[in-house]
Amino acid sequence: MSVDKKKLCFVIMGFGEKKDPETNRTIDLDKTYKKIIRPAVESCNYSCVRADEILDSGIIDRSMYALLYSAELVIADISTFNPNAIYELGTRHALKPYSTIIIREDKSKLPFDINHNRILSYNHLGNEISDAEAQKSIRELKSLITNITDNPTTDSPLYSYIPKIQKPILSDEDLQKIIGDLKGKENTIFALTEKAKEYMSEGKFSDAAETWKKLKEKSENEIYYIQQEALCTYKSEQPNKLQALTNALTIIAQINSQTDTETLGITGAINKNLWKSTSEQGFLNTAIDCYKKGWNLYKDYYTGENYAHCLEQKSFLEQDTENKIYYKVEAKNTRQEIIYIVLKSLDDEEPEELKWKYATLSNCYLAIDNADKAKEYEDNFRNQNTEDWEIQTFENSKQDIINPKK
Repeated sequence: MSVDKKKLCFVIMGFGEKKDPETNRTIDLDKTYKKIIRPAVESCNYSCVRADEILDSGIIDRSMYALLYSAELVIADISTFNPNAIYELGTRHALKPYSTIIIREDKSKLPFDINHNRILSYNHLGNEISDAEAQKSIRELKSLITNITDNPTTDSPLYSYIPKIQKPILSDEDLQKIIGDLKGKENTIFALTEKAKEYMSEGKFSDAAETWKKLKEKSENEIYYIQQEALCTYKSEQPNKLQALTNALTIIAQINSQTDTETLGITGAINKNLWKSTSEQGFLNTAIDCYKKGWNLYKDYYTGENYAHCLEQKSFLEQDTENKIYYKVEAKNTRQEIIYIVLKSLDDEEPEELKWKYATLSNCYLAIDNADKAKEYEDNFRNQNTEDWEIQTFENSKQDIINPKK
């Protein structure tokens, strides 16, 4: 696909799963791209290119700036306040007076400097976008694209406030030297991400870990790839379970500031499994610290559930009677609070992460001896198009509750 055969839409956004710093919600931005942006853009007869689809011999930045300059249309998704996306949006506003559309998921806050722009909002469920929401958003985005294409008006704050400013000029020849062809080859970041997710859904965690590693090497400082590589490494159990966990611990340690729930959850899981494999209490203590931080900071139900489980493990080791009682009571209270939080979230018009919320409710009810409710939510979990590895993860947690001293 050559850049001069079709009008080009360049998409500014993060990719993969990103944590919103304001709400602590994890947003799968790839779902936005695949279910809303790309279908709308292509139906308006534009070629659609996102930064992770550029193949440029490793020199992605040059092509990105050239595309920000030359693209007939730019769509910027500023959900989760991805710093690169915000910076690239500012660059586009400096380079071109018009033909830039801003979108965001509707629970995120707007930076002051752009809150006067017309912005399309869409509802994201965190790990998915409903079909109804996708179709509505596609219609709205297509309407915006058509209006901008037929009647381009200034949307850049720079050119609005300083109308006599002259935009930079780059010749077509120089532009082609920088961009060349935008090729959808198998080693683009987008294609590799899709392959890694496919391996995970098939339970091929060694292959998935290797693919996430390639992605990490292509995109420095992208913690999502580090998280996924660590997760798949420990789940691969290759070359053996203990070595896989040790390797995963080394990988996740590459993230310097471990304060988000995803990193805390994965680090906790690695240490919890190292405790199970070695019986070394240091790993259990570290797991408790990670899970406790995620639970206390964000009331994240995943880290809370594991925090409760590890507290119970700690109670079996504790010699002091008062401490033993404390660990058991804290575990029970945590589970009861999780049940309250998750049940309340199910009242939302379109609840997020239903699959794992049902799994969490099932395990929490099982732990407090409510077998009927545990069975009800386990059935709900299994009816959510669960993959084999997700069922196995649930079963492992369930068996930990049934046989806590194993």
